[in-house]
Amino acid sequence: MGIEIERKFLVRDSAFLDGLDGERLTQGYLSHDKRATVRVRLKGGSAWLTIKGETHGASRSEFEYPIPPRDARAMLDELCGEGVIDKTRYLVPHQGHTWEVDVFHGDNQGLIIAELELDHEDQPFPHPDWLGDEVTGDPRYYNSALSKNPQKQSS
Repeated sequence: MGIEIERKFLVRDSAFLDGLDGERLTQGYLSHDKRATVRVRLKGGSAWLTIKGETHGASRSEFEYPIPPRDARAMLDELCGEGVIDKTRYLVPHQGHTWEVDVFHGDNQGLIIAELELDHEDQPFPHPDWLGDEVTGDPRYYNSALSKNPQKQSS
């Protein structure tokens, strides 16, 4: 079992992404329970099934298992319904840290979220000038919630 410690922010200016290569991800949720979410994700030629526990502050338990991409596609098509998330992920280095910046498509078009995984919840980190409001712990911005209740942003 792993523990994921993550801070999450809206991105207020995405100009820093110009010229960077991102990778397309498709993911859906088999369970949206508060106690645990079960996600299936396709990324390139790989796929994973991930179980995440309840969030406490910026931490939660996480279990992740590789699965055959064909199985992932079938789960997304047959079990996840219309609530599939499509996004492009960019890995952005900044002062010794690597931010995961997700640019959402489809129903969440215009939404851009930056996440940073940390070693402990109170770990200090430099804030890039493109960060907007912090949304760590805001359930509206959990990917599982975005699959059911999109947060389309105006550009």
